[in-house]
Amino acid sequence: MGGNRTWITEVTLLGFQVDSALEFFLFGLFSLFYTLTLLGNGVILGLICLDSRLHTPMYFFLSQLAIIDISYASNSVPKMLANLVSQKRTMSFVPCIMQTFLYLSFAHTECLILVVMSYDRYVAICHPLHYTVIMSWRVCSVSAITSWVLSSLLALVHVGLILRLPFCGPHEINQFFCEILSVLKLACADTRLNQAVIFAASVLVLVGPVCLVLLSYARILAAILRTRSGEGRGKAFSTCSSHLCVVGLFFGSAIVTYMGPKSRHPEEQQKILSLFYSLFNPMLNPLIYSLRNKEVKGALRRVLRKDRLM
Repeated sequence: MGGNRTWITEVTLLGFQVDSALEFFLFGLFSLFYTLTLLGNGVILGLICLDSRLHTPMYFFLSQLAIIDISYASNSVPKMLANLVSQKRTMSFVPCIMQTFLYLSFAHTECLILVVMSYDRYVAICHPLHYTVIMSWRVCSVSAITSWVLSSLLALVHVGLILRLPFCGPHEINQFFCEILSVLKLACADTRLNQAVIFAASVLVLVGPVCLVLLSYARILAAILRTRSGEGRGKAFSTCSSHLCVVGLFFGSAIVTYMGPKSRHPEEQQKILSLFYSLFNPMLNPLIYSLRNKEVKGALRRVLRKDRLM
């Protein structure tokens, strides 16, 4: 094997292996979804910046989530769309590894930001009198920066472990982007250490955060049930249910991907799940928050009213 080893300089992303007519249909459909992702998250970001009533810790973290979703989708979807209408589906190995790093970094950051958002809701509902002290702008800024830095460092560990491996043919990745599990299949060496680190990281950034989120919402639910005000209870349920929808969609798909049992067609299952959290989830997040959040809808109406007056 050592004598016949050929080091790769580029990889081929097989993507969705369907006929040409279906490829053009998927191109149109995914282009629409990607446009909605950029538009929806962009509107959320714009509203939070323009409306002073949304300058609160909750919406600060929601703006972080919108930035992550735009970055997450833009990391993989444009290349996927190009491959759907092109016969040449190759990608240089260095950009492929960079795509893996960014995808892991954004995914880890979203996990941590969702935990901080659940803690923010817990403090707002269970300790409202101390909310401004506990969730000060300094605490919010440090939490966001820490989430980004720790996530990037963890992604760097994964990439470092990948780069220590020798890579040789075949150079085909049965995915639409350089997802870490698919990249590891190109290695012509033992990847058990990589698999162990991926599992440990999944426990750290998936199982741990899910437990913290569930704990926060168990305390929130208990506090809501003790609330006598029907209006206050309804507002709390509306805000928290939006966040729980986002948490369930993101963590559910990620846990199935990295910790769930493998199906008979793991690669096809992997593509569907990857598509879900790289495109569908970023597209749905702003819809969930805008449709179920009166403050966001109110901010949108105020911005549109200003435009009409001008």
